[in-house]
Amino acid sequence: MAHWLNFGQILKVNAKKFPRTAALKDAKRSFTYPEVNARVNRLANALLSLGLAKGDKVAVLMENSIEIVEVYLATAKTGLVIVPINFRLVSREIEYILNNSDAKALIVDDEFTNQIDPIKGKCSNILPDSYIVVGQPVEGYRRYDDFMASGTEQEPDCEVLPEDVWILIYTSGTTGRPKGVIRTHESHIAFYLINAVDFGFSEHDVCMNVMPLCHINSTFFTFTFTYIGASVYIHPARSFRAEEILQIVEREKITFISLIPTHYNLILNVSEEGRKCDVSSIRKLLCSSAPVRRSMKKAIMEFFPGVELYEGYGSTEAGIVTVLKPEDQMRKLGSIGFESLGTDFVKILDEDGNQVPVGEVGEIYSRGPMLFREYYKLPEKTAAAFNGQWFSAGDMGRQDEEGYYYIVDRKDNMIITGGEHVYPSEVEEIIGSHPDVFDVAVIALPDPKWGEKVVAVVIPREGATITEEELLSWCRDEMAAYKRPKQIFFIGQDEMPRTATGKILHRKLRERYGS
Repeated sequence: MAHWLNFGQILKVNAKKFPRTAALKDAKRSFTYPEVNARVNRLANALLSLGLAKGDKVAVLMENSIEIVEVYLATAKTGLVIVPINFRLVSREIEYILNNSDAKALIVDDEFTNQIDPIKGKCSNILPDSYIVVGQPVEGYRRYDDFMASGTEQEPDCEVLPEDVWILIYTSGTTGRPKGVIRTHESHIAFYLINAVDFGFSEHDVCMNVMPLCHINSTFFTFTFTYIGASVYIHPARSFRAEEILQIVEREKITFISLIPTHYNLILNVSEEGRKCDVSSIRKLLCSSAPVRRSMKKAIMEFFPGVELYEGYGSTEAGIVTVLKPEDQMRKLGSIGFESLGTDFVKILDEDGNQVPVGEVGEIYSRGPMLFREYYKLPEKTAAAFNGQWFSAGDMGRQDEEGYYYIVDRKDNMIITGGEHVYPSEVEEIIGSHPDVFDVAVIALPDPKWGEKVVAVVIPREGATITEEELLSWCRDEMAAYKRPKQIFFIGQDEMPRTATGKILHRKLRERYGS
């Protein structure tokens, strides 16, 4: 029966269509589509030789690299399920994911084996001889290059259907223990095709992947470009130096990058030497994964003159739900745009499940072909996240008279002080506009009088000497008294707790300062 080709299948086609295109590149290597397809076939057949069968899980604990992309592709060709693990996790957290996911094999970078060795005896699902290491040889692990070489270049004889599961990816856990999100091949195919149209991508593009490939953002956008036959440059996720990024853009003629506000902040504060780099090849930029303040959007467009700036709102579970397109960036500052192509109408509902009037705040629900299937082994949490066929990631928002959507805040972050509702993002927007503020997070702490009080945690710009009194004065004319912070803490950039994608962990801040 005819159906959409999954990524493993389209790779075989692209090897014929684009024989000279550099499919994957990094600082030292470059592989064409035929070379990538041959390497992936070898890896796929080697994985099958372990005794793995369709539906079995292969976990990866790896930095951004060509190798982790190859594992994604090999599982796509064989019907195996990849389980990407955040390399920033400690052994105890990794152990939970390995056991919860029922992983039967693990591929790990050599620098992370010290996180695996203490828990090897506690992960009974992993098959003997199925620990594989990328890089230098490590005792107790099979070396990746040797393991790949043991497989043949023949296409794996596996039937993989669009409805089959490809990725079991764990949420970043901003509100608690991570949940396994089950995503099918067809949900990713939908993303690739929809976004190629929505953003206007083509096989002539060169995407630079900076976001960690243990996160859905990189999984979506890296494979959008390889699906359509374009080139992807892989950059280490832990090595974001703004000047180096701009040098790579100039050298590799990068046309698209997906970044988060933290990355853009660093670029906007780059050295004079970095500002000399030619970034004219950049056609399109995406800002996602966290709210973008208005002043930053204006600065991005000034730094990259003529670029088409997009802002996307979505989640690991839902894919991209809305897109704010370039023509609306200045006219609709603060908006997350309209529904992404292929997404059903977004609903904004109150606590009783009723649609709220235009302009009023409610919880955002969506549905569409990019939606995940379910949370792994968590039927009650799956049920709680849906209203019928409509899914919510727990974000609060509103819609204006023209139909544009706006994120107000996460439902779990909302502050109730003296009976009044305060959305931290609104306070962060105002404090973050101060010229001496690099970044800010607003949280609630217990208060004997008001129940909760508004507290700001601020990262000053380098060299700035800003005081609590100065910031409180800045807020005085900009917001109602009940919204103003009752206390401000100043910290360094490295002290702000974040997820792998740069989202601030408000929960961690509440734990830190609440004590």
